[in-house]
Amino acid sequence: MSIRKIQSALISVYHKDNLEPIVRRLNELGVKIYSTGGTEKFIKDLGIDVIAVETITDYPSVFGGRVKTLHPKIFGGILYRRDNESDLEEASQYDIPPIDLVIVDLYPFEETVASGASDSEIVEKIDIGGIALIRGAAKNFNDVTIVSSRTYYSDLQAILDEKNGETTLVDRKLFAARAFETSSHYDSAIFNYVNADQSMDVFKLSSSPARTLRYGENPHQNGYYYGDLSVYFDQIHGKEISYNNLVDIEAAVQLIAEFDDTAFAILKHNNACGVAVGNSVSEAYHRAFAADSVSAFGGILVTNREVDAEAAEEMNDLFFEILIAPSFSDSSLEILKQKKNRILLIQKKGWKENTQYKSLLGGTIVQDYDLKSENDSDLEIKTKKVPTKEEVEDLVFAAKVCKQSKSNTIVLAKDKQMLASGVGQTSRVDALKQAIEKAGNFGLDLHGAVMASDAFFPFPDCVEIAGKAGITAIVQPGGSVKDQLSVDYCNEHKLAMVFTGVRHFKH
Repeated sequence: MSIRKIQSALISVYHKDNLEPIVRRLNELGVKIYSTGGTEKFIKDLGIDVIAVETITDYPSVFGGRVKTLHPKIFGGILYRRDNESDLEEASQYDIPPIDLVIVDLYPFEETVASGASDSEIVEKIDIGGIALIRGAAKNFNDVTIVSSRTYYSDLQAILDEKNGETTLVDRKLFAARAFETSSHYDSAIFNYVNADQSMDVFKLSSSPARTLRYGENPHQNGYYYGDLSVYFDQIHGKEISYNNLVDIEAAVQLIAEFDDTAFAILKHNNACGVAVGNSVSEAYHRAFAADSVSAFGGILVTNREVDAEAAEEMNDLFFEILIAPSFSDSSLEILKQKKNRILLIQKKGWKENTQYKSLLGGTIVQDYDLKSENDSDLEIKTKKVPTKEEVEDLVFAAKVCKQSKSNTIVLAKDKQMLASGVGQTSRVDALKQAIEKAGNFGLDLHGAVMASDAFFPFPDCVEIAGKAGITAIVQPGGSVKDQLSVDYCNEHKLAMVFTGVRHFKH
């Protein structure tokens, strides 16, 4: 039969939240309850009868609680098949009581790792009995219901209240699937901790729960987000975040993380259409907006300082999708919340991730995030002309923006303001021409500006075009066999050029 009536339950949990209503309902239904340790005490304190596991096993909890439920009478009661005559005979022969429901959760391993605890403390949070109970009960889903997390208490409560503890095979199989997800996620976390030195060349990543997005990159595609966005952000206003929003948000926080001074950036399709430093958020926004006031429409806005009323007034007339900031003044929110769909995010901590994943060709590629950023000490002067202090500051600024733009990339900047960029081009020459044209379209003077390139110049053509447009200093990684041709052109035309030695492709 696919219907199974819950008549006995084993409850052993680390977290007791919301457990009381379930225990009380089980008691009302006459379910025999077995338990251990702190959970046993919790149930007793409710005035409900509970049978200690030790009375079944005739064995105490040993080794500081490391071994409590690992016993044939417990696992036999979970695993024996109720429709198998041989199993029934053995259960009777060895006095093994049936266990129809297992409620168990796991020691908080990931939370302990995240807390910065010592290795010995972390190891003690590797659950053995709990994980074994989960897998055993899940394996025998034909007969047993397994609740592997407090997340699923409400579903169990509904079965107890609405069906008086009768479960269908569909019910039990769903709980089993959830249980195996719990155990596989837990084991992946433990593996990645123990294998932190990457001594085993194995890729394991488990992320849950999933957030169903409105759609994927386009309306005809399904989209999901696996992860916990609340680690980085609190959404305080606006519509539901979409797939494309998430991609843009990461690009925005990666870019703003490059700057210590008050900075503002406007992005579209993962690329900056305006970036600037200012004495205030309002000034930085105004300078960033000036670089491309057309592309800013519908963009993603980000800053590294609190948004005040003055800044909110500046940007309120612009239609934008998202504004990210570490905080918002009350007066700024009164202004910004006038548009109901406008997404406002408080960034709770600076962006910092170490490993990047991408699925392709039926597999996954993994790499370190590009966390290398150049400063003035990384610039190696290659020309007779030495860049001025102001040019050095602009070269570092432009290189940071360039690093966070799609290749091939050219960025033109002056006075810590991006004047224009050419991004995502198959030709570096085309990227430069695009940037020069954009600067002209918005009336921005390139004389005395600097240029940054994400990769080396294989020929001096870009340097020549830039020099004729008014550029006076150039930063690039270097590394071409024809680097000297670009250096020679700079020397002949009194331009400064510096190498960083670091390429920043971004695809």
